[in-house]
Amino acid sequence: MPATPVFASFRFYGELNDHLPPGQRNRTIPKSFIVSASAKDMIESLGVPHPEVDLILVNGDPADFSRLIRSGDRVAVYPAFESIDISSLLHHRPQALAEPKFVVDVHLGRLAAYLRMLGFDAIYDNNADDSDLVRMSREQQRTLLTRDRGVLKHSAVIHGYWVRETDTQLQLAEIVNRFDLARLLRPFSRCMVCNELLKPASKKEISSRVPPRVLEWCEEFRECRGCRRVYWEGSHSLRMRSWMERISGRQCANPGPGTAQQTSPDQGMIR
Repeated sequence: MPATPVFASFRFYGELNDHLPPGQRNRTIPKSFIVSASAKDMIESLGVPHPEVDLILVNGDPADFSRLIRSGDRVAVYPAFESIDISSLLHHRPQALAEPKFVVDVHLGRLAAYLRMLGFDAIYDNNADDSDLVRMSREQQRTLLTRDRGVLKHSAVIHGYWVRETDTQLQLAEIVNRFDLARLLRPFSRCMVCNELLKPASKKEISSRVPPRVLEWCEEFRECRGCRRVYWEGSHSLRMRSWMERISGRQCANPGPGTAQQTSPDQGMIR
């Protein structure tokens, strides 16, 4: 005789509804099952990755991810609370990292470049597979940014976020807002290509890698410590500064060298 299915109900709150199909958002979702499974497994089977969950209540009581869900259970799942103190309850979202560092999946290369432009440490490797991303996130204490919910459901992922927007500039604004990065901006302090910090460089040091016409009018240069690309202030620096201010909602300091132009260490041409 086949086993009789049993039922539990789930309700997701706040931004967690972004992971659900329209017909299931902001309402109670009945779920049938034959064998009891953990809260983590059931929550993720409905589409919500565990790194975005901060609180689980089962029948009104705090529960952890390993709690077995049984027939008749009522499960409420919450994201991080921004204005309500739930310090006495059982948190699931880990403590924020000491500094914002990211590893970005292969579909978000332009987002990685924009994060670097704002001065944030963002690793990107278009040859990395899911296991590489998970490993780098865990070993290097980086937040994994992805458009693939499946990656975030990996049990080894501690810090992760599913990027909602599809337009790159909107993605950048989303990340700046979600991780409260506006106050930490250090524009043009990193190489947009290899993520290394830039250092001041004299004309003598970079003269062979910069077009002569640039040497005539520009006095300040920065060089990447890794790939040795050279950056200097381009003609559209003001436009870029204005764009960054719109993204961050804060006034940015004069960007200085590195706003637009760069050269490869192996080529004498502007890239």
